[in-house]
Amino acid sequence: MNDVLYIRGDYASFWCPGCDNVHTVIISGTGAWGFNGSTVAPTLTPSVKVTWPANPNASDDFAEWRTERVCHSFVTDGKIQFLNDCTHRSAGMTLELSEFPEDWE
Repeated sequence: MNDVLYIRGDYASFWCPGCDNVHTVIISGTGAWGFNGSTVAPTLTPSVKVTWPANPNASDDFAEWRTERVCHSFVTDGKIQFLNDCTHRSAGMTLELSEFPEDWE
C-alpha cells in the first residue's frame, strides 16, 4: 500500500472519496490534530469536519451548492468512517483511504 496521507510542513492532507476532494488538517502546534505518524495507515484525532455554506445563487450546473454541505469523519488506521451528518453519498460508510489522483496538486 502506498501513502494515503500527504505531509507538507505542519499540515496533513488526505483524499476524501465522499467529497471527491482533499481535506487538510494541522498536525503540530496549538490546536493540532493528533497524528500517529503513518502516511500509509494514518489515524487523526479528533474527527475531521468540513463544511461549505449554502450558495443560493449557484447555477444549475452546481445545484448541490445551494444547500449547506457537510463532511464529518474519523480517520483511523487508514480507513475513513463517515458519520451520519455527512450530506454526501458516503454517509454512514467506512472506506479505505485511497491514494491521491494523479492530477492532484
